[in-house]
Amino acid sequence: MGKLEYGWVKQTRQILLDQCKELNKDDFTKEFEFRFESIRDSLVHVAGCYHAWLGSFVLSETSSPLLTKEIINNMQVDDIQYYFEQADRYVEKVLGQFTDKFDKPIEKELAWRANSGLIRKTPRQLLVHSINHESHHKGQIVAMLRLLGHTPKNTDILGLPAKELAK
Repeated sequence: MGKLEYGWVKQTRQILLDQCKELNKDDFTKEFEFRFESIRDSLVHVAGCYHAWLGSFVLSETSSPLLTKEIINNMQVDDIQYYFEQADRYVEKVLGQFTDKFDKPIEKELAWRANSGLIRKTPRQLLVHSINHESHHKGQIVAMLRLLGHTPKNTDILGLPAKELAK
């Protein structure tokens, strides 16, 4: 996984965020029977994964990477976009700083969860986990859009026209 491939992840995420900007507040915050009930909450949860695993665990740049429910309840798509942009900076730092240590385990407790015990993971594992986690929840968000009567735009990397692929 490199900057090029992560660029594709960001491009497909942007397609979804742009579609979410078109939603009214009721659709954006409607609760479904998914783990993270609304589109808004799911997007924040996805970005939070990058903040927690990469920003906190790998880079030690924050000890409180996750947002409170009160903050989340007031977030709009632009706020979530900014939260993702912060997450993208963590990814860039991990890709830049851990090139030679991508598979060297980091062992420590989770700063955001008391008494978590020691966790031992590599930067590569946590980057791949974060991207896989995003793909999982992106699928749930697409399902929510369909349940709301919207036609989701194609968010598959293979669906990006060749001229639009990040270089």
